[in-house]
Amino acid sequence: MAQIFISAGHGGFENGVRDSGAKVEGITEAQEMIRIRDLIVPELRARGLAVLSVPDDLSLQESIRWINARNRPGDVALEIHVGAFQNKNVRGATAYYIAGNKARAENARVVLVAMLRRVPTLTGPGGPGVRPDTEAGMGRLAFCRQVEPPSLLLELGYITNDRDRGIILSRRREIAIGLADGLAAWSREISGTQPTAPTPAPQFPIINITINGGQYDEKGVLVSGNSYVPIDVADRLGLNLASNDDIRKVRYGNVVYVKAVDLRDFSISIGWDAASRTVQLKSQSALTICPGLIDQIMGHGNASEISLMMFLKNNNEQALRDFPDLHKIYRQEGIIEGVNYDIAFCQMCVETSFLRFGGNVKASQNNFAGIGGLGGDAAGASFPSARIGVRAHIQHLKAYGSKEPLVQEQVDPRFKFVSRGSAVLVGQLSGRWAADPNYGEKILNMVRRLYESAKLL
Repeated sequence: MAQIFISAGHGGFENGVRDSGAKVEGITEAQEMIRIRDLIVPELRARGLAVLSVPDDLSLQESIRWINARNRPGDVALEIHVGAFQNKNVRGATAYYIAGNKARAENARVVLVAMLRRVPTLTGPGGPGVRPDTEAGMGRLAFCRQVEPPSLLLELGYITNDRDRGIILSRRREIAIGLADGLAAWSREISGTQPTAPTPAPQFPIINITINGGQYDEKGVLVSGNSYVPIDVADRLGLNLASNDDIRKVRYGNVVYVKAVDLRDFSISIGWDAASRTVQLKSQSALTICPGLIDQIMGHGNASEISLMMFLKNNNEQALRDFPDLHKIYRQEGIIEGVNYDIAFCQMCVETSFLRFGGNVKASQNNFAGIGGLGGDAAGASFPSARIGVRAHIQHLKAYGSKEPLVQEQVDPRFKFVSRGSAVLVGQLSGRWAADPNYGEKILNMVRRLYESAKLL
């Protein structure tokens, strides 16, 4: 019988400390996920389905190994989370799947819609959120990529949003029944395509590979709808992945394969041509963007005005009505001071949630980067216009990224407090611009999303 693995996110121990997630009004993310998980399990078992609950005292990597050690053909795996965000207006459920896998995207839609039929009020402003894991904060989700059976990560809502928190606390059982509906449908779909015992060795579909436009002699394989390429392809691209435990590997036909989508983390562009069943790889030497410069604060941006505008519109259509010229202003102000305007623009997207704002900072402040005010004002600095707000942002980035003087008159109220040249790379903004240790990586992930949408990667 096929099994369903369920993991309650935010559990486990990291460096000896239990990860309970965010805590709001005495409620932690981990507590809520365990409570809901413990309602889903008996609901599924009552329907005659085999369910395995991932122990709560395991770290993320331990949980993944626990699932993989028990995986059988036809199994599926779900991790449930609730999110926390500085913008308290952000809300709604989101199902994440591994990027580039259309079958997994449909699985995510099935599970999410089943839950929303029971609890429709958890729908976010843009409708049911089904997103690739590249749109998550860190640009990749280990649970979606490293778990062997087909896997999804479901963010039920945001504990920092009053409405979501109230729904999750008051309607746990309906949420659990909805998720059981979706998981049962997903499990039947997956297990129904699997052979019955005795189970023969799997036969994976063969796919073609191109590198920088040229046909590669070896073939790849499709595993659970994901493209895998021989590990020697990674060697040819200058990547040593043999000892990298974060990269999912499979052995098939006495050849070791790696998941193609994971190569994106090493500045390899990944494409897919469905007609010819070809995974298309483009190495650093063939990229439009120089990978060695992508994280340098000082420099020239690469995205066009139209690319910046469409990126913003596709993530928040209201943004262009509120700030119709912001994409132009970022390019203009960045060029004047020699700051990479792609980085500045993407930092704005991270800080404001694509100009949705929320929390203490209001849109009327024209503060697009969370710049603090003088005198300890919790709302931060305010600027008389969008252009001056962008200029202050650019100047603050220049303070970190360079020791060169400003070209324009100083409008950044905190420019003089920055140790000049202390963060020439985006990653060095972590712990300086924001306390979040992953702050720089979140900005870089946003830059990669921008470049992929503009077909620069």
